[in-house]
Amino acid sequence: SAGRPLGGLTGCPPDAPGRAFQLKAKPWVLHPNSGKPAVFLVTGFHGLDIGLKSLTMDIEEKRNEVPEKIPHAADGFNAGFGMAEKKTNEAPMPANLTPIYLKAEQAYRQAQTIEEELHCLQVMLQEIPKHKGTDHLQASLKAKIAKVKKDIEVERATGKKKGGGGIRIPRQGAGTVIVLGAPNTGKSQIMASMTRATPKVAAHPFTTQLPQPGMMPWEDVYVQMIDTPPITPDFIESNTYGLIRSADLALLTLDLSTDDGIEQCMDVWTKLQASRTRLGKESYLDEDDVGVSYTKAFLVANKIDTDGAADRLELFHELAEIPLQEYTISATALTGIEDLRNAIYHSLNVVRIYTKLPTSKTADMERPFTLPAGSTQ
Repeated sequence: SAGRPLGGLTGCPPDAPGRAFQLKAKPWVLHPNSGKPAVFLVTGFHGLDIGLKSLTMDIEEKRNEVPEKIPHAADGFNAGFGMAEKKTNEAPMPANLTPIYLKAEQAYRQAQTIEEELHCLQVMLQEIPKHKGTDHLQASLKAKIAKVKKDIEVERATGKKKGGGGIRIPRQGAGTVIVLGAPNTGKSQIMASMTRATPKVAAHPFTTQLPQPGMMPWEDVYVQMIDTPPITPDFIESNTYGLIRSADLALLTLDLSTDDGIEQCMDVWTKLQASRTRLGKESYLDEDDVGVSYTKAFLVANKIDTDGAADRLELFHELAEIPLQEYTISATALTGIEDLRNAIYHSLNVVRIYTKLPTSKTADMERPFTLPAGSTQ
């Protein structure tokens, strides 16, 4: 007759410890003396102290006598004081962001100049729904606008770019891909194998100190790739978050050459997922948690050609829960590089546009433009 544990009951009063039960949606706790069920009734609410009355009764004979209405009898118990208290972890109010706001947010993430940032922020503040659920975001937008305006004034007064504002890498090509990972996972070697860049590649960790861009060729178009400094459980470069948000795709690297690679990759994943800049299967803004951004990502298991790599990859699948599309490669032996290259381009969801001059009869088939699929301009 004793049913499921009562949801929301986080503790019991000091004079009535025991097991919690749910019977007909009523909270029951075994009485410490009689062992029979006791019912806790809320006798006062509306900000007053909540009184609890213990009624001992037999489950089989008295269950029908339990009052049908016990308003919020177990919204939660404070185990330290034995008092029932109202829950505060209610679901956040939906932001209901408008399409214009989301478009401005995307433009802000990809802004190339500080003036573009200001314009996008102003549009976002104008278009954001004004209600309790967006109070925090409105305050954040106003603070960002004030800071950007101040930076613009400093630039105009001094004629110099204000330092400390992060690293700006102009977007180029059909899209932007950022390479992420722990120290010594082979990010720079991936860049060297897939682009025409010549990053410094070394066996020791922390070789990359600053973001390094390169251009990855795919048929007759190019895709921008950016190598980044390594991420550890204790440290991530502050500008890395901005680069992730502005990227079309992120590559999370896994080092299969060492037993530590599994834990290091999981540490990077955990650190990012605990922030407001996260990785996911698709890029989107979380409207239920305003300010949280997801960037589409691939898991790239590198150094598959090393001893024990296959076993480590199998162990990784058993231990880790990283729901990303996976590609297994060797950046040095070029194993799987072409499959990854094709997947990167197709993930961008762009179309190539071949144009011709008014004086030409044929289109230029060597240098196409790229546009997002479905766009009109």
